[in-house]
Amino acid sequence: MSDQLPWYKQFWPWFLIILPLCAVIASLTTLKIALDNSDSLVAEDYYKQGKAINMDLRKIKYAQQIGMKFLVTVADQELKITQQGGPEYRAALNVQFYHPTIEAKDFSLNATADANYVYHIPLDSAITGPWEVRIEGFDAKWRIQQRIDIKDDVEYWLN
Repeated sequence: MSDQLPWYKQFWPWFLIILPLCAVIASLTTLKIALDNSDSLVAEDYYKQGKAINMDLRKIKYAQQIGMKFLVTVADQELKITQQGGPEYRAALNVQFYHPTIEAKDFSLNATADANYVYHIPLDSAITGPWEVRIEGFDAKWRIQQRIDIKDDVEYWLN
């Protein structure tokens, strides 16, 4: 008879151990990825935010009633916002840009008009892709909100 090798020197036991071990390592890696990259789109106070949406809708409807329209021009690293409709508005604007998936890219600022009533917004870097744009009067009585797909040297109507 031939001498039988101990189990740890044979191929099949190691093959059968490696398969579940790979699954365990893959699941631990997936768990680490899930814990490190939490979903920033889910809000803890979703009920309060839902109630606030109704207030926002009143502001948007009011802006439509008075005919507020703005032209947003994207050029290199600057945004130009010009009022094209509605009663003349010369105060500062609250301008907010929200990226649909990456919260770290969101930015918000107050813009003031120059002598020609054009609001200039300098940007740190060029922005492209889909954005939710929100323009609100400084007195917070009206709001224009629209999703646009930004490309360089293009004009967008917000109304």
